[in-house]
Amino acid sequence: MARGNGRQAVRNGTPAVPGWMLFIGGVVVGAILCAIVVMGGHLPSLRRGDQPQANPDAVASKGSAPGIADQSSAASQPKFDFYKVLPEKEVVIPDAQLSAMAKEEQQQAAKANGPEASPSNATQVASTTGGGGYVLQLGAFPNSSDADAMKARLALQGFTASVQSVTLDGQVWNRVRIGPFASATELQAMQKRLAAAGFKAMPLKER
Repeated sequence: MARGNGRQAVRNGTPAVPGWMLFIGGVVVGAILCAIVVMGGHLPSLRRGDQPQANPDAVASKGSAPGIADQSSAASQPKFDFYKVLPEKEVVIPDAQLSAMAKEEQQQAAKANGPEASPSNATQVASTTGGGGYVLQLGAFPNSSDADAMKARLALQGFTASVQSVTLDGQVWNRVRIGPFASATELQAMQKRLAAAGFKAMPLKER
């Protein structure tokens, strides 16, 4: 009976571990294990390999972004040249020279008809001085359909143009023209009207 009481005393003398310490220890160990598993890549459910992944080497294709047009698909502008003239029959008039010529005509008309001279008076003065007429050239096109298209655009704006085909240096050019005009004053007035409508015109004097 004495030996049984001794064993009981030994068991009662062992220090007991509090429950809260066991709980905290379990939490710490669990957190460490979770960190190891995640860092080791052993949780495929957290790394959804079946989902689309971003490709850092991907490059957007040309014109794929909304609102950005592919410049290569833009319609090419028709080829044309303002300066296709017949040197033996016509000469280009620089704008500064045209202004000076129109001003001189108006001054001569003012002397002949008084200060209220009109453009028609300037035309009469110019006709008495002799020389060829004046024309405005709006372009010269190798393709006749391009010339006809410009003629149609001019007609929509109220301008009457003609297409003249000439051969220069072995190439056929279809020239879009307005005229002829009897004076530099009329020529300049039409050039300004065309410019206001968005058309560039080159003044020429026919010999």
